Amino acid sequence: MAIFQSSPSKKDPPPAPTPEPARPAPPPQANTDFSPATFPRTDAAPAAKESVIAADLTIEGKIEGAGNVRIAGRFKGDVNVQGDLTLERGAKLKGVIRAKKVVMSGELEGNIESAARVELMESAALIGDIKAGTLTVAAGCKIRGHIDCGWESAAPKAAAKVEPPAE
Repeated sequence: MAIFQSSPSKKDPPPAPTPEPARPAPPPQANTDFSPATFPRTDAAPAAKESVIAADLTIEGKIEGAGNVRIAGRFKGDVNVQGDLTLERGAKLKGVIRAKKVVMSGELEGNIESAARVELMESAALIGDIKAGTLTVAAGCKIRGHIDCGWESAAPKAAAKVEPPAE
């Protein structure tokens, strides 16, 4: 038996290259970086939690805490928080507020006794007094009461003693 091999002619295309078998991935290398690992900072203050009184709720009582409070319903009582208080449009609060920041779009019948910043939006209605470091009032809001604003940022000056001129 004879084996004949034909020589490629000029008309025949060159043979297609055969695909190489897939090579396995190299094994994982050990970490040789001996520099200290960096982790997220844990000394930063965590974000304050927010408690919400929904629009369809009516609550009577007292709110105290360190987080933020958002009132969209009706609340009767005092609010004393170290965080922010947001009174949504359509919400009604009857009581005294002490908070770091107060943003009002709803109605308040009572005083804001202590706040670093108070923002009254255009739909806000306040019957009561405000004592705050900074006050922002939008056109269209309603206020009936006394406003004491910006006084705690400036230290009281001692009265200068005036002596009569020597003769």
